[in-house]
Amino acid sequence: MNHTVQTFFTPASTHFPPNYEMLKEEHEVPALGAPHNPAPPTSIVIHIRSEASVPDHVVWSLFNILFMNSCCLGFTAFAYSVKSRDRKMVGDLTGAQAYASTAKCLNIWALILGIIMTILLIIIPILILQVYQ
Repeated sequence: MNHTVQTFFTPASTHFPPNYEMLKEEHEVPALGAPHNPAPPTSIVIHIRSEASVPDHVVWSLFNILFMNSCCLGFTAFAYSVKSRDRKMVGDLTGAQAYASTAKCLNIWALILGIIMTILLIIIPILILQVYQ
């Protein structure tokens, strides 16, 4: 193998390293002042869009579990909502959308059945009391 040595000093000063004053003069930084470019500074704004937002309907499902859990539809909707959130966290937006759609449908049916049951629980006792009076 052929090894070559490169020196970074001039041949006149090979015995001694360059002193600080000489380095300072060679690499002097110009004084900071006004910018050399007369154009005004510009800024660039980059809008980074996140992935399409997929609603998971967890809060709606919790509401249906607590207040209108007819035929356990609220609990089933909550299970699908959690599956939708899990798919969204993994990055599977198609699967998240499918689970969210199922959860939305179940929430709608739980809400409709809950409202109907609430109305019936109010109207039927009133009708029974009117018949016996």
